[in-house]
Amino acid sequence: MIDFQPQMAFATRSIDIGILRNNAALVALAARDFKVSTILTAVATKTFSGPTFSELTDAHPGAEILERTTMNCWEDPHVIDAVNKLDKPKIVFSGLWTSVCISDPALSAIEQGYEVYAITDACGDVTDEAHNRAVERMIQVGVRPLTSITYILELQRDWARTETYDQVSNVIKRYGGGYGLGMIYAKTMFQGQETKKAA
Repeated sequence: MIDFQPQMAFATRSIDIGILRNNAALVALAARDFKVSTILTAVATKTFSGPTFSELTDAHPGAEILERTTMNCWEDPHVIDAVNKLDKPKIVFSGLWTSVCISDPALSAIEQGYEVYAITDACGDVTDEAHNRAVERMIQVGVRPLTSITYILELQRDWARTETYDQVSNVIKRYGGGYGLGMIYAKTMFQGQETKKAA
């Protein structure tokens, strides 16, 4: 999760900042609840960009935030060391801005043979054009786009997975927009019975 910081958000126009924060929270909490290895990066925290969104630090308390100066985090040795230590074939990116801080490392990761995903509604850029062209460029080289809700639902896969059902439901109810409201409504109106088995 790359550069979720105030200064980067101030100039973001391709997505409403409230929606971006919700989606970032959803991604961070999904990663926490499913124990997905998560790397947080920041740039110029004390001199320019400000602190990492609390939605991320609350979801991952005590996590080291890798401070860097490179625009492409893939060129920072601390970030690459952290990625290599995970020894995973897939990598999922989200953050600000799509056209630089997301697309640059995504392209680098593709070149190195990773299966790469970008959570496009947990990214943003200074214009719609910048965001959309960055997503198109990533798709052209094999990056797979998805949304924050898709991310958590792909991790859950089956509502019968009771060990994570409550966590996923709670995250979606809080941060899942209309879908979350629908879950609250169904739970309230139907006393939590999502399906009725035939007799």
